[in-house]
Amino acid sequence: MNAIDPTLLEELRAILGSEAIVSRATELKVYECDGWTVEKSSPDVLLMPSTTAQLSAVMAALSRRNVAFVPRGAGTGLSGGCLPLNAPAMICTSKMNRILGIDYDNRRVEVESGVVNLHVTNAVKARGYFYAPDPSSQVACTIGGNIAENSGGPHTLKNGVTTNHVLALELVLPDGEIVELGGPTEERCGYDLVGAVVGAEGTTGIVARATLRLTREPENHRTLLASFPDVDTATRAVSMIIASGILPGALEMMDQLIIRAVEDAFHVGLPADAGAVLIIELDGLEAGLSASADAVAQMTQSCGATSVKLASDEAERALLWKARKRAFGAVGRLAPNYATQDGVVPRTCLPQILRVITAVSRRYDLRIGNVFHAGDGNLHPVILYDEREPGQVQRAIDAGRDILKACIEMGGSLTGEHGIGVEKIGEMPLLFSPDDLRVMTELRHVFDPMNRSNPGKVIPEAGACVEVSTPRRQVPI
Repeated sequence: MNAIDPTLLEELRAILGSEAIVSRATELKVYECDGWTVEKSSPDVLLMPSTTAQLSAVMAALSRRNVAFVPRGAGTGLSGGCLPLNAPAMICTSKMNRILGIDYDNRRVEVESGVVNLHVTNAVKARGYFYAPDPSSQVACTIGGNIAENSGGPHTLKNGVTTNHVLALELVLPDGEIVELGGPTEERCGYDLVGAVVGAEGTTGIVARATLRLTREPENHRTLLASFPDVDTATRAVSMIIASGILPGALEMMDQLIIRAVEDAFHVGLPADAGAVLIIELDGLEAGLSASADAVAQMTQSCGATSVKLASDEAERALLWKARKRAFGAVGRLAPNYATQDGVVPRTCLPQILRVITAVSRRYDLRIGNVFHAGDGNLHPVILYDEREPGQVQRAIDAGRDILKACIEMGGSLTGEHGIGVEKIGEMPLLFSPDDLRVMTELRHVFDPMNRSNPGKVIPEAGACVEVSTPRRQVPI
């Protein structure tokens, strides 16, 4: 791959204007990482197109010079998906932020990729609709980033992750060609190329525009906060609720370390002495909701809940969700650095994997908190460390790797919603055979034959070395 030379930079200025290009090293430090702060690397240049035409022209110019690039939305990812490895150019879609059209009759909305997730719901909520995937970073993360990572969120237990809500895409291929994938209808024939792009982490090109499915707001909610003496009893309640046939809209767990961090930071009234809490939200038609809430309360109590509280009004419900969605921010009070893991296990394995996490915490002498989507077995162990202390970064990486290995051994997966990025690329051969990875590589090459779009992500390459600040890792294959 080539670097950015002065003539290419001049060509890019002619396409975008100087105000949409950042090339000073001090300013580029802002873009050296996403939420995965263990590894950092600045691009040589940041490019910010405002339209699909500009995006296409930029990618064509880079293609003619054989320059690799990394896409970036708001930079809220947690696996290093937008870390510029062997890619001198970073293309940020934050200026492509228009909602292009809303079709209530067919329940869909067309947006540019830089639109913030929450802005989609804000645009349609007055008519009784919302956009279902709601990552904790939804006030900042962009739709393009959500599509790249196949993001989820608390309410995807019932409604599904991003791939279940994308009908069509306008994708700019690495050579600048613009293609349309999918369509406005709910059911399509032929290969699902939209499905191939969602979750591909920008290795197939850059999404410029998306048609998203809108979901009707439920008639009402019941939101409960159940407190438990420990995570074991809380996880037993999760299994009982799901087995009962009641499907909550969300079923979220926080352990004691996270509860205390949230309470100290935001004073929302969580029981600071609880070993774990569950936030359980039921939604749907008003008829039957109270009966379901009563049944869930009884089940949690039979599993050992020490208290169960029903949110009395919308303000109290919002406060509970504020506590949950700000949990990661609160963790910053506990340690100078933290790394958020994203493994998945079958729901019935939750007690087992949480015991593994406790053992890993002791083995590496690192504190690990847990806040996660218990209803779908999607874990988010938060590993606390201090990069100033010799050896702690490596211990944090090793601890995360041990947890992911355990997830796979229990029949789970490496990611539920945050992607592979650079963080977990070394673990891909634990989950996929060489033939699996070869087929993935061949599919990628249909879109990106030169490996110029977000190189060094998702699929490990033979002999590839992931260059990182500290420490360096060799990707096995």
